[in-house]
Amino acid sequence: MADPLQLYLRRPFDEQVAAFRLRLRDLKAELVWRRNWQTRREVEIALFEYINGFYNPRRKHSALGWKSPVAFEQRAA
Repeated sequence: MADPLQLYLRRPFDEQVAAFRLRLRDLKAELVWRRNWQTRREVEIALFEYINGFYNPRRKHSALGWKSPVAFEQRAA
């Protein structure tokens, strides 16, 4: 049986993995599964554009007071 302390320390990582899997599922549902791709390269480019052009600049970050990087920078300027 595992040490209770080890189980406690492992828990946050498991929750992070679960959250990542949910985001990955949403990404696939929003982008990947909506069309038929001819090549793997098309998918790679679309994912790159989605993550860097939409997801990263617009998602809210706890470190920024739950503002998106775009909104945070506009307010700071």
